[in-house]
Amino acid sequence: MIRVLIAARSAVVRAGLEALLASSPGISVAGSDPDLAGLEALRPDVVLAAFRPEELPAPADGRTSAVVLLTSEAQPVWTAEAVRGGVRALLPRDAGAAEILAAVEAAANGMAVLDPRELEMLLAGAVVPAPATGETPALTGRELEVLRMMAEGAANKTIAWKLNISEHTAKFHVASILTKLNASTRTEAVTVGIRRGLILL
Repeated sequence: MIRVLIAARSAVVRAGLEALLASSPGISVAGSDPDLAGLEALRPDVVLAAFRPEELPAPADGRTSAVVLLTSEAQPVWTAEAVRGGVRALLPRDAGAAEILAAVEAAANGMAVLDPRELEMLLAGAVVPAPATGETPALTGRELEVLRMMAEGAANKTIAWKLNISEHTAKFHVASILTKLNASTRTEAVTVGIRRGLILL
């Protein structure tokens, strides 16, 4: 069950979001307040907030809740501050129910959600270096999951449990990651992953 804290200054907006979340059997509303005052006490999995990005309170030390931010901007713009503040989905205020629920579920599972237009803009502005001859192959989606868990300090047994795979398979993924990143230790692999942008801080 995904526990969600709703944060919006408008009582009408909060009530609407609460009704929307109540329609999903996998989501429970942990609380509702105008300014995230109860965040530290409630420790929700996801915060569904209707604020402008600059109004989002700075994260307190140790805050782990992912944020799905509904903003009045027609085309919200991602900022480094938003990402550092825990924002994992940035949606326009008129986003549909299906979009909001999907974003909450994705954020609860450690993923980020991008509007396709925003993704196009990000990719258009990004310089992607061409792979050098002999460069090691890219990590698979599952290896990226494992690498991110390694960055959180998860042992092979924990990784296996979280991904519902055998411990042997988890060890295989870790070994493959070390090889592909040309790393001799898990710490070195995580360091290389951060440097290459595979792990967000």
